Amino acid sequence: MLRRILLYLSAAKWARRIVMRWGIARSVARRFIAGETINDALNASQALNDQGLLVSLDYLGESVESADDTRGVVNTYATLIDLIHQRGLKAGVSLKLTHLGLDIGEELCTLNLRTILTNAKARGVPVTIDMESTHYTEKTLQIFRTMRHEYDFDNLGTVIQAYLYRTADDMRALAEEGATIRLCKGAYLEPPTLAFPEKADVDKNYIDVMRAFLSAPPPAYLQLATHDEHIIQVGADMIQQKKLHDRAEFQMLYGIRTSRQLELARAGFPVRVYVPFGEAWYPYFMRRLAERPANLWFFVKSFFGS
Repeated sequence: MLRRILLYLSAAKWARRIVMRWGIARSVARRFIAGETINDALNASQALNDQGLLVSLDYLGESVESADDTRGVVNTYATLIDLIHQRGLKAGVSLKLTHLGLDIGEELCTLNLRTILTNAKARGVPVTIDMESTHYTEKTLQIFRTMRHEYDFDNLGTVIQAYLYRTADDMRALAEEGATIRLCKGAYLEPPTLAFPEKADVDKNYIDVMRAFLSAPPPAYLQLATHDEHIIQVGADMIQQKKLHDRAEFQMLYGIRTSRQLELARAGFPVRVYVPFGEAWYPYFMRRLAERPANLWFFVKSFFGS
């Protein structure tokens, strides 16, 4: 119930207006967010690279209201990609299609995406399309496939969410296509008609589709986005046994289980840290609170301690 309430609040504009006025909320959010500027994000990326960790940078934002709004988003990604290349960072970028105007029109969104992908491919920077709610799942996969198969953007990957009933079929098809997939559990409020309501079922589905995808032939590439220790152990064992270090990597969020990130990297596993930045931090912050009670408790203690 608490998770459902927090996920509801993550999309509630009235709650966003209240929370973003709290200075303590902004301070606590910095645990999970690199900062509000490109420079903040690049500095965090360099520090992570220096520790042997890869990075995926996400300029926070979603559901823009006008075509003009998307121009600033595209320009920010252009600058970010240029600086990743210039500084020689081991980093890619992640983006949301609604941040590029999908709610306004698919043509606008795909034009913006092609602009970013062209720039990124020329500079050897990988790009991942983040997955949003189930309202966008099918359209996201269609756009992903169009960009890869019709425009030959082989630097593009996308996200699949393990809590959806459709995931096993999607992962099977994407493995056959040789796709790069970030597999996460899922962080949106979905009805039980579309998603497993119980954590145990989500975890089982995650492990089942992970094993199936890792058994697929190359060039299928899997990014295991999880902080769940049991899933990490199962994945690590399979990667070790089948010598899949060039076919898989672990991904974790900035500010969460940092010592475990370093342990995995020192053990020889590729580890990529998802580093969000930008002023539109509220929805991301609330979804992180919903994922783990410890995150919410940290926020509450900080709030009353202030």
